[in-house]
Amino acid sequence: MYRQRKEQGRDRGQAVLEYVGFIPILLLVAVCGIQLGWAAYVVQQAQTAARTAARVEARKPGEGAAAGKLAIRESLRGGTQISIAKPGDAVTATVTIPIKSIVPGVGGTSVTRTATMPNDDPDPKGP
Repeated sequence: MYRQRKEQGRDRGQAVLEYVGFIPILLLVAVCGIQLGWAAYVVQQAQTAARTAARVEARKPGEGAAAGKLAIRESLRGGTQISIAKPGDAVTATVTIPIKSIVPGVGGTSVTRTATMPNDDPDPKGP
């Protein structure tokens, strides 16, 4: 009986050590999941800004870029770049938003989305 108790004591704490060793992996997976969700959100915001900028620019020339910035989350507006092109009878808005990284050691990247709308007020003089 004494021997049996002694052998049981050898394994005490092993589960705790395994759990403590696995915690960093669980945290890394959680942070990567959050980063992936944030990246998807920024992509959605870029698409919304591009559609809004193209639609407003087609109806009110010169106001598309400002409308595109107002269509997205305020914290994303600072680094957002919006360019407007008017090829022919269409308006194309291209939006680039940087994706900030929350994963340590991983550099940030950016997302670019483009939307094209028909120009409601094309220049009749055209080329």
